Amino acid sequence: MWLDHRELTAWKQFLLTGAVLNRLLDQQLKQDSGLSHPQFEVLARLAEAPDGRLRMTELAGVAVTSKSGLTYQVGQLAKAGLVERQGCPTDERGIVAVLTEAGWQKLREAAPGHAAMVRELFVDGMSREQFDALADGVAALHENLHDRAV
Repeated sequence: MWLDHRELTAWKQFLLTGAVLNRLLDQQLKQDSGLSHPQFEVLARLAEAPDGRLRMTELAGVAVTSKSGLTYQVGQLAKAGLVERQGCPTDERGIVAVLTEAGWQKLREAAPGHAAMVRELFVDGMSREQFDALADGVAALHENLHDRAV
């Protein structure tokens, strides 16, 4: 079954909007902090985790990048001293990514500018009613996709 005109238009606008947002956020982060958007997301996810630590498999489940991309980004962050890779104490095959003190500091430096840009480009680009409807719709999509991925 083909998408009707409205569905196809919404789908194309969704894809284009996401790509443009990611590109602009990536540019802002690189300019302000030297981080890519995926690197910032890895640091942010680790900061949300207990003790700034997550198994790579868990990090892959919440990161905004592919598993191979995540391995690369964590490697780059480790080279910069922002993340350490450690063996998992409960599984000798597992690897844990750990946010270093330098990583915490880099995240604290990068977060305000990133949040301001997200507000400017994403939140403030709609009326409150439009934003609330989008938030509800995205939550429903997330739930549907999460159920399919499990």
